[in-house]
Amino acid sequence: MVVATGESQRPGLNLLLERALQNGLVGTRKITPDELKEYEPHCIGVAAIHVPQTGIVDYRAMAAKLAVGAQIKGCEIHLGEQVLDIKKGLTFSIVETTKSVYEAKLIINCAGLYSDKVAQMTQRDPLDVRIIPFRGEYFKLRKDKEYLVKNLIYPVPDPNFPFLGVHFTRMMKGGVEAGPNAVLAFKKEGYKKLGIDAKELWETLTWPGFQKVALKYWETGLGEMYRSFSKEAFTKALQVLIPEIQINDLVEGGAGVRAQACDREGGLLDDFSIVEDAKVINVLNAPSPAATSSLAIGKTISEMALSRF
Repeated sequence: MVVATGESQRPGLNLLLERALQNGLVGTRKITPDELKEYEPHCIGVAAIHVPQTGIVDYRAMAAKLAVGAQIKGCEIHLGEQVLDIKKGLTFSIVETTKSVYEAKLIINCAGLYSDKVAQMTQRDPLDVRIIPFRGEYFKLRKDKEYLVKNLIYPVPDPNFPFLGVHFTRMMKGGVEAGPNAVLAFKKEGYKKLGIDAKELWETLTWPGFQKVALKYWETGLGEMYRSFSKEAFTKALQVLIPEIQINDLVEGGAGVRAQACDREGGLLDDFSIVEDAKVINVLNAPSPAATSSLAIGKTISEMALSRF
């Protein structure tokens, strides 16, 4: 369900429905508040979209299975290697890591939080995009409160931000996640609130694009930070969709860090960004739902790669 909780969100909901139908989601439809209650008895809204095609997956298991499939096809997987340098030659590029040196006719950079760092090794000119890390924190519903959520419930996203907003997700192995928020992480892999890397934080704070974002949306940013440290504020955000949820119904969950591309003019990219030449394909931005779209993204990138051989 994508739920509009106020009249001001109706245009955004209508736009989402229009896009869904354009993208072939047959059966996706707008439903009334009464119909919403049939699917989600504890959720409130002035209107909603029902998306029957949605699903959930154990992504760790999926990634492991893809790795096995790649190895069967003759691929080698080397883990735990930091890229130190890339030198592009006439025929081959040289990739130096903490463990080895590789020769490659083509490099595909999908380094996520460090994709800008790796890309800069392959470019003569400075990149006009920087990866800004945003931590997304989750709570879980207590076992005896999981009945409050039957399916997957999303709010209408704010068009100014490429984030989904706090939502409810039924998990593959049971349980219900609630979240995430979106707070600036103080280092690239800042999965904990107080994790700080002074050098990486300085690079973020001094990026002209981030400074423009902070100046324009400082109030929203402070609100997200407040919810990060206030369980009560986080609960109130969830109550917009399900009023019955109380602060004691939530137990602390995990956190993820989103690699959000930000351009020099202060734009938070909400679409894919791929910078390429004959020797390298740099995937600089693969926004949510990147995991959901991963097979389609992989197909597109593989076609780009195969066109060079």
